[in-house]
Amino acid sequence: MSAAVAMTEASVLTEAVGSVLVITLNRPKARNAVDSVVAHAIAQAVDRLESDPSLRVGVIAGSGGFFSAGMDLKAFLRGESPRVEGRGFAGLVEAPPTKPLIAAVDGPALAGGFEIALAADLIVASPTSTFGLPEVRRGLVAAAGGLTRLPGRIPRAVAIEMALTGKAMTAVELQPFGLVNRLAPEGTVLQAAIELAEEIAANGPLAVRASKRVIDESPAWAPAEAFARTREIVMPVFDSNDAREGASAFAAGRAPIWTAT
Repeated sequence: MSAAVAMTEASVLTEAVGSVLVITLNRPKARNAVDSVVAHAIAQAVDRLESDPSLRVGVIAGSGGFFSAGMDLKAFLRGESPRVEGRGFAGLVEAPPTKPLIAAVDGPALAGGFEIALAADLIVASPTSTFGLPEVRRGLVAAAGGLTRLPGRIPRAVAIEMALTGKAMTAVELQPFGLVNRLAPEGTVLQAAIELAEEIAANGPLAVRASKRVIDESPAWAPAEAFARTREIVMPVFDSNDAREGASAFAAGRAPIWTAT
């Protein structure tokens, strides 16, 4: 990406592609493993995504044929923490952005790398990309969201087998379970993820964020309060300038011009 801006010694690259922020893990020799520098750089990139009104969707990817091998074990042995206070592992997993985030997985996403992908809202992957939680094979535990998020994304029986055996599965194997949104040929995954991001970014930004918030928060709601809680989140959208613009654009047969107000 020619316009990429290097952050923290190029361990993480960011590039704005229209209204999409592409975040690329850039430690190919270390299989894009996450150390303290990478964790803080990802947190900075998420801050940029959240604070810049011109950015509507994020895409996170890896370089060099690897998404991420997860925690940098060599850095761990040196006493480094790959966590950011209030954000968790990789500066992301405990506080994903309120704007949509897509994981572009072209290669292995293992251990914490898989947990980064699970923190995203959608996954685009090449058919042979692999996903796994091998922590138990090293006497460790997938504590960065893998054990809590994975059973919500695929059947529990498949999730627990992956967690307890540590075996990896390919994107083709996991797509029927709903983990992978789209498959793309190797080498084209990032572009496919950007295209999906652009589809989302073309919609009303307030409506997109409210929709994501309801989907994220509603599993914790009691059934009796679900509609009331939904109304609290979505009614400001119905009263917004964007809602009026969307209706006016539809009536006039033109593309809407969103202001996120």
